[in-house]
Amino acid sequence: MTRKLYFSLFILYVCFFIKAQTAPAIKHFINKPYMKGASFSLIIKDINQQKTFYSYDSDRLLTPASVMKSITTASALELLGEDFKFSTTIEYNGTIVNGILKGNLYIKGSGDPTLGSKHFGENTKRFMTQWINAIQKAGIHKIEGNIIADESIFDIEGTSLKWANEDMGNYYGAGSYGICVFDNSYTLALQSGVAGTRPKIKGTDPNIPNLHFHNYLSSASIASDSAFISGAPFSTERYLHGAIPANRTWYPLKGDIPDPALFLADYMKRQLANQGISTTGIASCFRLLKEKGKWTNSKRNKLITTYSPTLRNIIKETNHISHNLFADAIIKTIGLHYKPQKGEIISSFNRGTKMITSFWEKKGIDVSGIWIHDGSGLAPANKLSADFVANILTYMKKHSQHNAAFYESLPEAGINGSVRNFLKGTALQGKARLKSGSMSRVKGYAGYIQYNGKSYAIALFVNNYSCDGSTINQALKKLLLQLFR
Repeated sequence: MTRKLYFSLFILYVCFFIKAQTAPAIKHFINKPYMKGASFSLIIKDINQQKTFYSYDSDRLLTPASVMKSITTASALELLGEDFKFSTTIEYNGTIVNGILKGNLYIKGSGDPTLGSKHFGENTKRFMTQWINAIQKAGIHKIEGNIIADESIFDIEGTSLKWANEDMGNYYGAGSYGICVFDNSYTLALQSGVAGTRPKIKGTDPNIPNLHFHNYLSSASIASDSAFISGAPFSTERYLHGAIPANRTWYPLKGDIPDPALFLADYMKRQLANQGISTTGIASCFRLLKEKGKWTNSKRNKLITTYSPTLRNIIKETNHISHNLFADAIIKTIGLHYKPQKGEIISSFNRGTKMITSFWEKKGIDVSGIWIHDGSGLAPANKLSADFVANILTYMKKHSQHNAAFYESLPEAGINGSVRNFLKGTALQGKARLKSGSMSRVKGYAGYIQYNGKSYAIALFVNNYSCDGSTINQALKKLLLQLFR
């Protein structure tokens, strides 16, 4: 063997050996007692140089929790555009004679998750005022027909079949439908007595007629509640379990509106009555009428259309506060562009996931191993790799015309949003924009870090650790600070 060849092989060996080494900080992290049996995946890439600085098991498929929203929102910007808006239209069929509408009034939805949302202005009922004004302007003083919500743009699978049962009925587990309103959530007012007694139910805001609560709550000497609301989509039965602080004249719990389309039709009927516009018919929706074989398509006339904020603004809220409903509505809207094969039966969720994987595959990103079941990340069965997420982040930063919209949608670590406490008071505060993800024994972060004049894409996931959330967060904070030291 010549000296030159020997030297070349030696260099290759050294390079391989160095590359194969795990950074001491990563070794220290994965050897923690609570990491026994856990899975960890990390990648940190210099975006401009296209160089991987750190990588550990980066192709491992792990549950991302809400980090999934970073993929959903990036895909939406690319496929829908940052100026996209949802719409909700008030329509009617029949005729208007002497101020009487002899026909039905329709609420035609496009899946807008922001209608009446508290995250886009204090006046959450402004849309209803505008609708009633339009009806009055059309000269309608009485409706001899029904108020019908048309939510047919999506299927009735509002919640993913892959979600955990414990999330059903909670406000964060609200289903996404062709019609959404008030974040598809309500506030349940409770009054508690001395410890050991059962709290009293005072009512809900907004009022949801026929919603029945099975109350198994207890009052306890605690500072915050351990209570939850459970129940199935479309069901009027809700179950209250756990405990709330004792001796409170008013204590709120939040739950999901079981059937937003039907609720909105009924809500509108009541609001019209308050303004002196009576309705002889019922409040109903596409789902119920279709099930009863009473749904008919007829020519409709438009009265008014309400538009959502732009997608740019929606994804900012989605990622900043980790809004599950917004993300799931977005992925279903992406799915409207999917063209099913002949005879293919596919859900609104799956249409969206197919569009997302197809899009990124065409961009040259490996999607062979990922599993996506929703847009929010609430499904534990979702599986992403750190490498896949970092590739999306790199693409959005280097190649997307929507890079600013996406970058600004991620909250600043240590400053705001869902990561306002992460990295707070450290050298990385304000230098990282990260989407966090968290559920039982799942923690993840993905986004960008600006450090020493360079821009890095970062993604990391930890699954099945055996400590509390605060401990794992502190360990991840320490790890990042060591890697960027």
